[in-house]
Amino acid sequence: MTDRITLPGVSDDDNRTLNLLLERLAAKAERNRLRSAYYDMKKAVRLVGSVIPPQYWRLGIVLGWSGKAVDILARRCNLDGFVWPGGNLDDLGFREVWEGNNLGSEVSQGAISSLIHSTAFVVNTVGGEGEPDALIHFRDALNATGVWNTRTRRLDNLLSVTGRNDDGKPTSLALYLDGRTVVAEKDSSGWSVDVQEHAYGVPAEPLPYKPRLGRAFGSSRISREVMALQDQAVRALIRLEAHSDIYAIPDLWMLGADESIFKNADGTLKQSWQVVMGRIKGVPDDEDAQTPRADVKQFPATSPAPHLEALNAYAKMFARATSLPDTAVAITDMANPTSAEAYDASQQHLIAEAEGCTADWAPYLRRAAVRALAMANGVKAEDVPAEWSTIQPKWRDPRFLSRAAQADAGMKQLSAIPWLADTEVGLELLGLDAQQIDRALADRRRAQAQQRVTALAAAAQAARQNPAVTALEGNGGDGR
Repeated sequence: MTDRITLPGVSDDDNRTLNLLLERLAAKAERNRLRSAYYDMKKAVRLVGSVIPPQYWRLGIVLGWSGKAVDILARRCNLDGFVWPGGNLDDLGFREVWEGNNLGSEVSQGAISSLIHSTAFVVNTVGGEGEPDALIHFRDALNATGVWNTRTRRLDNLLSVTGRNDDGKPTSLALYLDGRTVVAEKDSSGWSVDVQEHAYGVPAEPLPYKPRLGRAFGSSRISREVMALQDQAVRALIRLEAHSDIYAIPDLWMLGADESIFKNADGTLKQSWQVVMGRIKGVPDDEDAQTPRADVKQFPATSPAPHLEALNAYAKMFARATSLPDTAVAITDMANPTSAEAYDASQQHLIAEAEGCTADWAPYLRRAAVRALAMANGVKAEDVPAEWSTIQPKWRDPRFLSRAAQADAGMKQLSAIPWLADTEVGLELLGLDAQQIDRALADRRRAQAQQRVTALAAAAQAARQNPAVTALEGNGGDGR
């Protein structure tokens, strides 16, 4: 149960909304922190059974499989920018929005948080003095939540906790409502509130991973199955570590020997490692004993293969659960693909996951981009031009194609449609990135300008050398 917050100067309805969202945030906090711990490799597995000595469970052995499952997918979901078939985005100031918000990197960070916690949120605000005209921020589900309206398919509100004290309690927050934003900060004297009105509805969007009916904010990629398999694999590693110390050394039984051979000269027992690591041992005979000479029985060391096989089995099950190729996590029995077709086949499930992610995120990022352009240009949400609806995010192909393969495929397409070669799309088909396309087009414009200057200079030179021809051209060519 969270402490109730009552903001001064705010209506009872808005305070109820605030506390409802705080309770929702607190209810999901434990599971969200757990998934963050798996991603950050800070989750220790529980001690299971009493066969393995406890000190091996305290070694801090971890696996980064959960983080890898998130990162590998996120690295295939790259936003290259936005396109507007009906116009020029630079005329609307989009370059300033992109660069001022470091949008390429911020979208990648939002994607990672979305995969970890099932959703992240993107928030638009009008910039202040010394800031870009339009700001775009991303918030993770540990610090933001909202109410989803299934009819309008938009957020009815969003709470973003922007500061906490050492106990984790909010000290600053922003509550985004329809047409107004409540910004509050707490100091020693209590809460101070600033209510800002605007014309952009609720200026926030979710970025859900695998949304479905009844679960609009999606599901985490670090599922219960993923966490269980990682725990099993870590336990297999711990057993392997203990095996290396305990069972990898041959087991010896000495029959008829006196324990004095295990003692130091002062009568104290030798350390275990001294007994095990000693290479030359002398066992004296005892003629008075029933067995005068000690008999040594040796049992061979056990192989670690069962532990490795178990670990590999968990790795393959983990790969299946996360749509990763076996080569991403398995440690044995794997060979690299020998052809491009084999490589594509091994990655097809991951590629499908990446395409699904970008398709789910695209409409919300489009809304955020259009809203940012409206803010930057002083356009109200209700006055946004209809032609802006064609602005769309442009995602990089999730397939990792070689430059040679991409250029070859592009040449075949340009051969079928030659006029595409004179467009930016044609250069993209050849595998050039946005920076290379901009440089190529700029160089082309400079070359064309130089050609025009050269042609004009040649025409002027010709006119100076043939003034009579110029005079004839000036009076119609009839000599008058």
